[in-house]
Amino acid sequence: MELLRPYFAAGCLPWQAIQSPAYVMMVMLIVFLSIFVQAASGFGLALVSMPLLVGVIGVGTATPLVAVVGITAEIFLLRRYWYALNFTAVKRLCLASITGIPLGVYVLGAVDGRIITFILGLVVTGYALYALFAPRLPALKQPGWAYGFGFVGGVLSGAYNTSGPPVIIFGTCRRWEPATFKGNLQAYFLLNSFFTFTAHLISGNFTAVVWQNYLWALPGIGLGLLLGRWIDGRLPPAKFRTGVLLLLILLGIRLVIG
Repeated sequence: MELLRPYFAAGCLPWQAIQSPAYVMMVMLIVFLSIFVQAASGFGLALVSMPLLVGVIGVGTATPLVAVVGITAEIFLLRRYWYALNFTAVKRLCLASITGIPLGVYVLGAVDGRIITFILGLVVTGYALYALFAPRLPALKQPGWAYGFGFVGGVLSGAYNTSGPPVIIFGTCRRWEPATFKGNLQAYFLLNSFFTFTAHLISGNFTAVVWQNYLWALPGIGLGLLLGRWIDGRLPPAKFRTGVLLLLILLGIRLVIG
């Protein structure tokens, strides 16, 4: 990080910075860790990668980078979850998310990066605390609530790629069974990732720097998928999940306090 600090101070990342061994290694390791967590536990790609990447490349580059990394990983994970996908169950969530994604992408470019990073820290910390303590939430019997939760998920997806928390809370309030939860979430994430990727593409956020970072991330994606699949089932799921959530709390607090 110290090797890149002069570039952060100048507000830019020239080619000599993003080609330095320290930079390449940091991007590769962060992507590896986030993909490993996603493959091993079924969640955490954006929640882990965004707080770490923001400190290295800035939120403006991290968000479109994680969007393309996420859709790449989901293509490879699709075969694993294909049998459980249920697109009909999440159509309301997806329709609302489509309207929220452009707003999130707009906010990413229009709002000061420090504010964006602070809000990201609150989102990551808040979700991790919720998931860790698992409070009993009221049941939502009306499916129309999906539009509100989906819209918020879309805004968070466009700005941070973190559409999961609102949708997970919605599923909990709808009392989805574990198997249903898994299939519904994967269907939502697959469609949402595609629309988020498209929104960033149309907005011109996939700059040369983003694609260069994506090339550095590819080995991390491959290794993370392989090791994550191998470790899945070999570690106690509850302990692994708790460890990830505690890590997210630390990462989120770090973003909040700057």
